[in-house]
Amino acid sequence: MTGTEDLISALRERVAAAHERSTPLAIRGGGTKAFLGHPVDGAFLDVSALTGIVDYQPGELVVTARAGTRLAELETVLAEQGQMLSFEPPHFGADATLGGTIATGLSGPRRPWGGAARDLVLGTRVINGRGELLHFGGDVMKNVAGYDVSRLMAGAYGTLGVLVSISLKVLPRPAAEATLVQQLDATTAITRMNELAGKPWPLSGAYWETGELYLRLSGAERAVDAARDAIGGDVDDDPDRWTRIRELQTPLTAGAEPLWRLSVPPAAPLADLPGDQALDWGGAQRWLVSDADPATVRDTAEKAGGHATLFRGDHDARFHPLPDAMRKLHQRVKQSLDPAGILNPGRLYPWLDSAR
Repeated sequence: MTGTEDLISALRERVAAAHERSTPLAIRGGGTKAFLGHPVDGAFLDVSALTGIVDYQPGELVVTARAGTRLAELETVLAEQGQMLSFEPPHFGADATLGGTIATGLSGPRRPWGGAARDLVLGTRVINGRGELLHFGGDVMKNVAGYDVSRLMAGAYGTLGVLVSISLKVLPRPAAEATLVQQLDATTAITRMNELAGKPWPLSGAYWETGELYLRLSGAERAVDAARDAIGGDVDDDPDRWTRIRELQTPLTAGAEPLWRLSVPPAAPLADLPGDQALDWGGAQRWLVSDADPATVRDTAEKAGGHATLFRGDHDARFHPLPDAMRKLHQRVKQSLDPAGILNPGRLYPWLDSAR
């Protein structure tokens, strides 16, 4: 066997042994997103050595890489071919891996226009909670219980399986980009972003913070120039603007204060909550820096037609509670893939690992 096959075999053996003993495992790659979700009390299962691009076909817009592959390395290879990960994933550190990116299901500012991380997953190789190596996606293996299991891995935080490799759809990099900035209050910015969403302009980012609305345009040079003239505003020449937005390193989002992520309809008014807010994804994603009571934050998000997640901070319930029907679906899938509940137990919801 090759070195990679030996490594996969060793991981399978560890998971299988843990399954037999009902021993919890804490899956870890680069560790840059370990602060997300709840801490896992289990033995570390290190997958950081599962590295390398397995297959890349620029003409087909498809890349397959192992879970431990550094995100920066993958993006560099794609850039050399004039391509990119269109969901613009945040890194949160130089050691960010592809597996951690997909496991947390995070997408950056380009998400409404380039698609979410989940949308771009074509297939996966996964070690389930029994230590079996499974292939999902395409014609390789029928999905469990009728679900698209590959895409279920995006945002599952490792609770459904140990990602071994991921196949993704990639897209061409835009020929031209420009960022405009307009001085607007939050209410006017929400209206403005929703108006622009209905126009045929090549938007790829819309972010508001502390009185400034940033609008990124991406596409053919002529289309970008036309949109810039039509939309108006000052040209923002900061080359790191969208990297800081992506990495939550803006004046509002950086720091150690509790940070809430609110997912609400784009036209929803600004939440009446204490603290400061930023608007991303054309207004559909709101960042709230606040010490407000979690129940109040979640109730406010629900009334607006959305939900709230404690992205950064300490609390017993970081993720928004699910309705009973959704809980049952989660438990059904979890039972199918990890019957002993050993993979990242407690990372999402305590009730998800009831088998333990």
